[in-house]
Amino acid sequence: MNKIIALFVLVLLFSNCKKVDEFTQFNLAYKSEVTVSPAGGLNLPFDIFTPDMETNSESEFAVNDTNKDLVEEILLERLDMKITSPDDQRFDFLESISVFMEAEGLSEIKIAEITDIPDNVGADISLTTVENNLAEYIKKDAFNLRVNIISDKTINREVKIEVDSEFFVDAKILGI
Repeated sequence: MNKIIALFVLVLLFSNCKKVDEFTQFNLAYKSEVTVSPAGGLNLPFDIFTPDMETNSESEFAVNDTNKDLVEEILLERLDMKITSPDDQRFDFLESISVFMEAEGLSEIKIAEITDIPDNVGADISLTTVENNLAEYIKKDAFNLRVNIISDKTINREVKIEVDSEFFVDAKILGI
């Protein structure tokens, strides 16, 4: 009988821990824009940088009842790109895209990529995320992204691309 009670208590504690964890898990979203100039050669990589993106991490953590010292892990869950101008432009002029994150005092790290972009792709594209703990980058006041692209077609006009990212945050509850 004692074994059954002990097993019941363990199951109850385990299930409650998962529910408690949910209170310290949340998402952060960031948007930025990059511009691809019409200049550039075919099959040559070139870089585009986002402006510094303020993280507002302290206030975001406070809204979610935690602070940066309690954050255990931050993972990039999603990185999508959308061409906002010109209206008829598609991503078919690109062969590949790699996105890197950088923050003050930290080394640059790859966070997402897509290779072999098909010719029938539209104006929206989702990149494959790289599973890296980005907590130290998001805890900073700001970060920026370097978008490395390789084109396989020439373009004769400027292309504006919105970069939309969502990060999963997991923090300790009450410092435990």
